[in-house]
Amino acid sequence: MPPLVQAGQANGVTTLTLDSPANRNALSTGLVAELRAALAAAGADPEVRAVVLTHTGTTFCAGADLKSPCAPADFLALLREVVTLPKPVVARVTGHVRAGGLGLLGACDIAAAGPASTYAFTETHLGLAPAVISMPLLPRLDPRAASRYLLTAEAFDAAEAARVGLLTLHTDGDVDEALAPVLAGLRKAAPQALAETKALVSAPVREALERDGARLGELSARLFASDEAREGITARFERRDAAWVR
Repeated sequence: MPPLVQAGQANGVTTLTLDSPANRNALSTGLVAELRAALAAAGADPEVRAVVLTHTGTTFCAGADLKSPCAPADFLALLREVVTLPKPVVARVTGHVRAGGLGLLGACDIAAAGPASTYAFTETHLGLAPAVISMPLLPRLDPRAASRYLLTAEAFDAAEAARVGLLTLHTDGDVDEALAPVLAGLRKAAPQALAETKALVSAPVREALERDGARLGELSARLFASDEAREGITARFERRDAAWVR
């Protein structure tokens, strides 16, 4: 079976590419395990100054693999590892981001996107709640925007994502050109300085993960097992409205 995460390194930057187009890079057990292993390898490599997280296809990450979701505890561990990695993690997005994929994006230290990207917290339409992903996201997002988009599941574009704090930067042109000065700055930084500065700026997210991780992981597992979630997920696969839609 081909790998679900491709890894490459050049000029002090490790690029990890989510490469599971058949399920739109959804958070399956296999993809999460491979990404955790790849992050650990990058974190242990003294030559690496930063990690770029990107994707193949038109979707950065579709969220949980609804046919074979990873355990909430495994996803929580992945988010913790992104946030506590001693190297900055930079998201490079050129496609759609949904549900749990937004949690992965929010855990990254810097996030850049191109004009074709769109975003939606789809959980409420599936009978779920954005429980685990709220921890890396709520410390970063505008509170009013978070209330709107997490409740309504509306889709929004990259300009709005940057306005509300989900993205660091967006561009109508080439996302690699937009990221070039960011990566140049990271390559010039001393390893210890990067690690300690990341710890400073990511402290609110780390604190949320430690404080609320177990509780929200349990909430996520309970909701996935609920009757509403079964109906919502079934309706999504059958391309119909869920029973509660009015």
